[in-house]
Amino acid sequence: MRIVITGATGNAGTALLKRLQKARTEEGADLELVGIARREPDRNAAPYKGVEWHTLDVGHYQDRGALEQAMAGADAVVHLAWQIQPNHNRELLRRTNVAGTAHVLGAARHAGVRHVVCASSVGAYSPAPKDQRTKEGWPAGGVKGSHYSVDKAAQERLLDSFAKENPDIVVARLRPALIFSSEAGSEVGRYFLGRVLPRLIPRKPWLPVLPVPKELVFQAVHSDDVADAYWRVLDQRAEGAFNIAAEPVLDPNALAWIFKARRLLPLPLPVLRAVVDLSWRLRLQVTDPGWVDMAAGAPVMDTGRAHGLLGWMPHKSSLEALTEILDGLGAGKGRKASPPLTPR
Repeated sequence: MRIVITGATGNAGTALLKRLQKARTEEGADLELVGIARREPDRNAAPYKGVEWHTLDVGHYQDRGALEQAMAGADAVVHLAWQIQPNHNRELLRRTNVAGTAHVLGAARHAGVRHVVCASSVGAYSPAPKDQRTKEGWPAGGVKGSHYSVDKAAQERLLDSFAKENPDIVVARLRPALIFSSEAGSEVGRYFLGRVLPRLIPRKPWLPVLPVPKELVFQAVHSDDVADAYWRVLDQRAEGAFNIAAEPVLDPNALAWIFKARRLLPLPLPVLRAVVDLSWRLRLQVTDPGWVDMAAGAPVMDTGRAHGLLGWMPHKSSLEALTEILDGLGAGKGRKASPPLTPR
């Protein structure tokens, strides 16, 4: 099977390459791997070794020909390429995230690819109550105010149209929760805190009092478990949407346990949003207030479809994934061979 992966050097892409290399070397899978990234990794380092690399930007209109050429002869394409920063430049983000997805789908169709697998997100969903589990049939209309969510919803519409117009191509999408791992610490720090604030985070943070909104209820999953879900979709040629998240659901009580807080201080959501908005506008930090909106509105996903159809089960809990990313943030961990994952 010849598999093309866009965004192959990021957190999810690196984890997927590790999983595919394992399938190739330990499980006897006959795989040819093709990586697409804006910046080429160290070809001699694992897991990038033994991969055919193409350096291009999926959002660039002029790179469409090279994109189609890279997909020539591919059996499957996994589209992971996504841009979060600079979030002050919405035109640039739309070009990479929305136009880039359209370019990938068009190239896959022209190259004769028969299986397209796309990285969607819990952020693609419309707001839903936190006290119930949401299945894949819930509307993927996004959360207004969040550029990430709006672009993920736009991507979902592109996938819907593509699947309808190309019934002979199997289309799948994964909607993972927040994806964490220790070696993503440096990357996540840069994307969400900037270059200065992550240096102030201790490896094992301790907060005697934790101010947090009661609406902050979310899910997380380890990148290795997400990678395993992608491999199962590819191996089984599965189609449709799959929610991917680990247990337990993370709420203020779980966060208090992680941070060893003795007391929870209920923080009104509008206050948190105002603080984030002001500090973002002043460019004191790089997280815009849309992430607060999405955190408050994103559903708690039901992962039964992935369990039942793919046989997927996470090996690490959400608490382990969150603990790893906090350690990675504090230590500035990463992977030297990958430009996006470069350690601090």
